[in-house]
Amino acid sequence: MKQLFQNKKLAAKLSVASNALLIILKLIVGYISGSISIISEAIHSCSDMLASIITLFSVHKSEQPADTDHQFGHGKYEDFSGLVEGLLIILAAFYIIYEVVKKFTGASEPMSNGYLAMGVMLVSVIVNIIVSAYLMKVAKNTDSMALYADAEHLNTDIYSSLTVFIGLICIHYTGIHIIDPILAIVVSSIIFYTGFKICKESVNNLLDGSLPEKNIDEIKEIIKKYNEHGICGIKEIKTRKAGKNKEINITLILEGERTIKFAHDLCDELEKDIENHLGNTEVTIHVEPLETQHINLPSMAE
Repeated sequence: MKQLFQNKKLAAKLSVASNALLIILKLIVGYISGSISIISEAIHSCSDMLASIITLFSVHKSEQPADTDHQFGHGKYEDFSGLVEGLLIILAAFYIIYEVVKKFTGASEPMSNGYLAMGVMLVSVIVNIIVSAYLMKVAKNTDSMALYADAEHLNTDIYSSLTVFIGLICIHYTGIHIIDPILAIVVSSIIFYTGFKICKESVNNLLDGSLPEKNIDEIKEIIKKYNEHGICGIKEIKTRKAGKNKEINITLILEGERTIKFAHDLCDELEKDIENHLGNTEVTIHVEPLETQHINLPSMAE
């Protein structure tokens, strides 16, 4: 567990460092070339830098143990961070559209020293591909919403930098300046969808939305394995997610003649089985005797 936390912190710090480097490079090249577009890209990278700082804070905060003020832990810091980053991604999409409008209206100045501008955009693309891939890998291994959102945020910078890079090449060899804004419109649409998807998932977790149906089905399949131990049905399954932690409350119908010790041992075994299968899971199981049920039992096949 400690190693996973260290990996998360390292990934978050790497994101901050890479964004700081790209901001400096873009500002220097923008100043040397007199390119407003490159300077605008540096400003765009500032939003990535802010997102990375938010991620670093949330990763550190979410791993703190439960206390008197947060008795269920601090996992939702990651979900809130994901929401903020999703909104920043959406803002980045609108920013690109803003740049497109300026190009269509002729308000944007043409880039000078094209080779230098193309070079810094290519470096930006390569660095962000490497860093975002690493962030995504750590996010999947640790089930971190904050790192996932940060990786997706860096992907938006890849798209925007790649758009500028391809546009510069096309304009350089064809002289058709409308290529750049057309590509930017396509990329901004992809970026907006990514931001919307992250916001939707983050809000779902913040509002205690249930786990995906796939996880619910997996829980039911695990319970089915214990039918021969006297389980007659599943009355209720409640789930939610806070950061990387999955919280599951289950009410089972058990044969009435079973002892309290038997029910307790069965619940312990089931909880351990679900935890091993889903990971980062807190499971609470309540059992009710069959004799008290005056309703039709839910089918175990559901």
